Amino acid sequence: MATLIAQLEKADRLIIKIGSAMLVDADGSLRRKWLEGLALDIAEAQVRGTQVLIVSSGAIALGRRRLGLGRNRLRLEESQAAAAVGQIALAQGWQAALAEHDIVSAQVLLTLTDTEVRRRYLNARATLNTLLAHGAVPVINENDTVATSEIRYGDNDRLAARVSSMMSATCLVLLSDVDGLYSAPPGSDGAEFVPMVDMITPDIIAMAGAPASAMGSGGMITKIEAARIATGSGASMVITSGHHDRPLSRILNGSRATWFKSAATPATARKRWIAGSLEPAGRLVVDDGAAGALSRGRSLLPAGVRRVTGQFSRGDTVAIVTLQGLEIARGLSAYDAADAEIIAGRKSSEIEALLGLTGRDEMVHRDDLVMTGKDTA
Repeated sequence: MATLIAQLEKADRLIIKIGSAMLVDADGSLRRKWLEGLALDIAEAQVRGTQVLIVSSGAIALGRRRLGLGRNRLRLEESQAAAAVGQIALAQGWQAALAEHDIVSAQVLLTLTDTEVRRRYLNARATLNTLLAHGAVPVINENDTVATSEIRYGDNDRLAARVSSMMSATCLVLLSDVDGLYSAPPGSDGAEFVPMVDMITPDIIAMAGAPASAMGSGGMITKIEAARIATGSGASMVITSGHHDRPLSRILNGSRATWFKSAATPATARKRWIAGSLEPAGRLVVDDGAAGALSRGRSLLPAGVRRVTGQFSRGDTVAIVTLQGLEIARGLSAYDAADAEIIAGRKSSEIEALLGLTGRDEMVHRDDLVMTGKDTA
């Protein structure tokens, strides 16, 4: 635990994600004093040599008050309208708080698609790197004014993890309305706090529950998914309560939190992108022999594939799943779905005769593959 805290303190690049309940009071007003405390934490991190990026929720929560939309569940178009109004107030709040420490803030609005499509991913990364090189703090939010499904599922946790992966961050901090992961819903019988997660297993995934806040739309399940992305990209991740002043300082002083250990070896930029892909276009179900070969760093050959599902093209991201339903890897398919179905279970030497062309020997080459270990059963 001390090692991970030290890693946070000495991080080269840090991502901090803030939930709506941290930034916005129940009456829909910005929690300025709390924000000022976090801005001081950020300023101190910059003095230590850490580049900081913020992923900030709160636009919809701020905008619904200004539009008089009340506290009932919003329709999609109402959420988008609230985001359009609230994003201005959110950006102004961050600008004022960071300016007190002579820090320039920058507003960056993304959708998950911006981190899924390779070209847009590279463009976003270049912009963020340029801002950091000039000492600015990017304040990133989901572009809720145009988002559709994302706006309903509270994907800023996963967006923060994708930014962490994109920017090769050392650590990702999720400031939430809960202080970490529990074995069961907090307060229920037998619920035990989990201070450290070495690996995201089916048991860890099973601990995730429903959203705990009426203000936000995320939940522990999106945080576990965020941990999978971040740790697979070589960053550690920590979940802690943000309901206290100076939350970053509290983590450094050992406050209660759940830490997720990073992978032993940081992935290459290409593999970080593959690992962080949120919506694989299809699935390749493999036998035990193929699963073992992948764990030893081998490519996936057609002979080890037992079933192909989904509609995907060559170069699309696919999930690689065991016969028991455990996702063990993700990779870029060398074949489209129709051809993959034809050569599944066959030897590589048969590909030319089956397809009438000389294709790659591998269904997914090891250079285009990263292990994940996510349960999909």
